[in-house]
Order: sequence, then C-alpha cells, then structure tokens
Amino acid sequence: MAADLNRRSFMKQSLAASAASAMAASAAQGSAASDFTVTVAPNSRATMPAGRIGDLTVSRMLLGGNLLTHYTHSRDLKYVYNLTAAYNTEEKIHETMALAEAHGINTLSIHNPPGIVPMLKRYRQRHGGKMQWIICPTAPAEPGMEKYTEDVKGLVDEGTEALYVWGVHSDALFAQGKVDFIRQAVEIAKDHGVPCGVGAHDLRVVIACEKMGIPCDFYIKTFHHHNYPSGPKTAELERPYQEFPGYWCKDPDETIEVMSKVTKPWIAFKVMAAGTIPPQDAFKYVFQNGADHTLAGMFDFEIAEDTMILNKVLSNLQSRTRPWQS
Repeated sequence: MAADLNRRSFMKQSLAASAASAMAASAAQGSAASDFTVTVAPNSRATMPAGRIGDLTVSRMLLGGNLLTHYTHSRDLKYVYNLTAAYNTEEKIHETMALAEAHGINTLSIHNPPGIVPMLKRYRQRHGGKMQWIICPTAPAEPGMEKYTEDVKGLVDEGTEALYVWGVHSDALFAQGKVDFIRQAVEIAKDHGVPCGVGAHDLRVVIACEKMGIPCDFYIKTFHHHNYPSGPKTAELERPYQEFPGYWCKDPDETIEVMSKVTKPWIAFKVMAAGTIPPQDAFKYVFQNGADHTLAGMFDFEIAEDTMILNKVLSNLQSRTRPWQS
C-alpha cells in the first residue's frame, strides 16, 4: 500500500509539473491574440436554462475544467494526456470558452494548477469573455489556515466569482476526522464576499456537512450510474472510498436518496464517467435524479452537440426525484 501511495504521489507531481510546463509554453505561443470566428451551430441554441447559486446566475451546464488543464482521466492510455496538451493550446482553450458562451454556457468550474488563472484572465482581456469562474483553492486546509486564506484572497482579487472546497481535500479531511476544516474553508471564502461550495467524491462528506450545518452555498458531487461496460463490479464496490479503483460515483442510488433531502444547489460532475457514458444518457440520468447543474468536460468540437442534447433533455424532462434548488 505504501508503494502504491508513493507511485500515486509521484504521478500526481509529474502531471502537475507537465501541466505547468504546457501552460507556460502555451502562454508564450499565444502572447499575441489570434482571431477566431464563433458561430452557434444549427440545431443548438445560444441560450440555455439557468439557476441561481448565491447571487450568480449559472447555466444548467457548466464547462468542466479537466480538459482545459489537460487532465484527461484516460486510465492506462498515457499518450492521451500529451495529445490533449498538444491540441488544447491557450488559443484553442480560449476558442473553446468562446464557443461555450455562444451556446449558452456562462460558467466554468476548474481547479487551480499553475498558470490557469492568468490564462483565464487573458481570455477576458483579449476576447472580452464573460465566462464566470468557479474555482477551488488548492492550498492545504490546515491549522491556522494562513495559506488557504492567502489562496482565497488571491483568487477573489483576480476575479473569481465563486469558490468551492476541492473534493480531493474534503474527502481526505473527512477521512481524517477533520470536517471542521471544511467549515473553516467555507467561512473564509464567504468572508471574502463570494459564494462557496463543497466538492466531494465521497458521499459521506455531504452527509457530514449537512449534519454539522456547514454554511456552504452549493455542493459539487460526483454522480453517474454504473450501467456501462467498465462499470464497477460488486467486489470493487465493497472496497473503501480511498481504494475505489477508477470510478467516481461509488453509490448512485444512495446519492439520489441523500441529495433528495438537501436543499442547496447541486452541481453533478463526472456524469459521463470520463467519457464512458454517452451524453444523452448521462444528462437525462442526472437531471431526472435530482442534480440542478451538470459539469461537462468538452473539446471545442463537442460543444454544439452536447448543448443541443442538454437543451433537449431539459425540454423533455417529465419528472425529478428532487425539487429544483437553483
């Protein structure tokens, strides 16, 4: 187990270093803005239903950030990371964001590796982009919270509209019996004048936050069914969360049950299980079963079709297991 953890830490550090290098190179290549033409594709729409999170109007679909940071969840296909980094240059990322806006997506959610916030700012400065940012600070939540507070202040000062506690951190804090640090992280963000959510892969994080009355404004929680060829089998489902191999919603039925009683907005993520569930299936499942918003990581060429599918799903939605909370 220790060897596995060491290998996992090494891979995370290697990916983070690669992301920073790719972003730096992309920024240098894109120092002079190039023009791109953005049009709304036939059968898609330039508007999308939206809800309210705090004082923000947020589209029902948010642009997911993993492909923009080149983190692809590509399992054993190691080349996919480099392929994504080669394709998603800074200018291509800006074009992707502009396409998303043109199709009615007004918000993205992204974590905060080196170079991301300056890249997002350049989109606003060069192209007049209006995309809202929901970002998770990556500084540790630890006694004193000095680094975390500094990270929050920096993100808000740079123009971030909402923050959330990173699911990687909230899962670990719950496992370590340190849920109060989640409360402190939320309160620090709210003290800086922005809405703050809690991210989680582990459903027990949401249960604990609700039980303790943590004053978050929303949740970002993994959600997808298991009805796909590589979905988890019974033996894998019996393993603890920290050993759960390659799946991001361990207990969809229990998630539906727990979230049905939560009266805060819920942004569902990993809804396509990293590309293994088709968008039509994924969007229908999460909205029928209670999610208020969905994250979707998309390349530029996927945006028109995915937004068309989402608008159609919402237009034809017959029932929900949970009232809309945003």
